[in-house]
Amino acid sequence: MFRSATTSRESDLRAIRERLLLMVGRVEQMIAGAVDALVNRDVNRANATIAVDQAVNQDEVDLDRMCIAVLKAYDLEESELRMVTVALKMVTDLERIGDLAVNICERSIQLANEQPLAQYEKIPRMGVVVQSMVRDAIDAFIDADEAQARDVLDRDDEVDDLYERVFSELLDLMLSDSANVHRGIHYQSAAKYLERIGDHGTNLAEQVIFALRGTDIRHPRLWRD
Repeated sequence: MFRSATTSRESDLRAIRERLLLMVGRVEQMIAGAVDALVNRDVNRANATIAVDQAVNQDEVDLDRMCIAVLKAYDLEESELRMVTVALKMVTDLERIGDLAVNICERSIQLANEQPLAQYEKIPRMGVVVQSMVRDAIDAFIDADEAQARDVLDRDDEVDDLYERVFSELLDLMLSDSANVHRGIHYQSAAKYLERIGDHGTNLAEQVIFALRGTDIRHPRLWRD
């Protein structure tokens, strides 16, 4: 059956959005798995989470190809062009989030045979917040919802505050007893990886706003100048 160029273009753009949702679902799974493995010192969960990273890497490669093919095939409207170019940037952030989840899992494996060092409520909370930032940023992109993207930006402050509190508490524990240093460094690293995932969530939300408005909000002074 004959398909018009417009119909083909819409179908290909929809396929990009659908594959992006699939990729973010895997990335969410990795964040949740990494935090669970850390808190419960679960080597099996850590290894299972690490294994998902291969699929995330494949998502990045496939989405890059899909976006480039669309850019070559069609004379896109401005809003469509922004959508595709932003999707190319988003997959890079999502792939890096997967890498950071792997880093947390590696710390979990190193701590698996160690006694717990600190209270865990802040690290799981960081995991919940950054996971919601990533998911909501992609949902905002799919739904063209600028308000939701801006809400993601606001949540980064909570992640930063939690990280500072975790860092301070672990530092106190390490200073109080040198036997805590080894474990403290690993937990601090895991918390830092979560904080960096939050930064990627912020990047995603900023990219959504650019896709919707055509305005880059990352460096407003440079745009004014």
